Amino acid sequence: MANEKTRNDQKSVLPEDLQMLSDHQLMESVAGGDESAFGEILRRYRDRITNFIFRFLNDREEAIELAQEAFVRVYFAAGRYHSGYAFSTYLYRIAANLAISELRRRNRRRLTSLQGFFRDEESEDKDYDPVDGGQLPDRKFESDERSRIIGRAIASLPENYRLPIVLRDVEGLSYEEVAEVLGLGLGTTKSRISRGRAILRDKLEASGIREN
Repeated sequence: MANEKTRNDQKSVLPEDLQMLSDHQLMESVAGGDESAFGEILRRYRDRITNFIFRFLNDREEAIELAQEAFVRVYFAAGRYHSGYAFSTYLYRIAANLAISELRRRNRRRLTSLQGFFRDEESEDKDYDPVDGGQLPDRKFESDERSRIIGRAIASLPENYRLPIVLRDVEGLSYEEVAEVLGLGLGTTKSRISRGRAILRDKLEASGIREN
């Protein structure tokens, strides 16, 4: 009876009051069938998650699709959600797993393309384009070119360094939050971020971009 009353109370929350609810409270409402609560979750996190995946893959269209998939999974798993972690950590973990899976699929496709290329050396009409650069189109301004170079440099980092760098230095998560998302110890997380920054710095310097 008490649970039923709680669900009714959650469903009766007016849209203008949703911004006052915590992420955990919103997820409780989503589990109770409140679609407006899910809309508030989307409002809070859609841009952040899309940007996170974009910075990892350097592909805007794929980032939008994977972000949508992440939120679909959150919606259908709402009944199993528990508040042991911050909701943002839970969501970033789902998005990170999707992005990593996509990256590995791309690597497999790229390897297959390379293998086909070397097996068919006599073919003059071989369609050989193994690199998916996810290029940004606007190069009219120096700032756009700089952003493009930085984005591609991040996307070229090894997977085990790229993800913590994006979470920490692009998304602004704390070291502790990054460690939770990755399921790593704090020391290992800090070490990977430090090493990733060093690799990224070398790549940017090689492209003519230096720290101010």
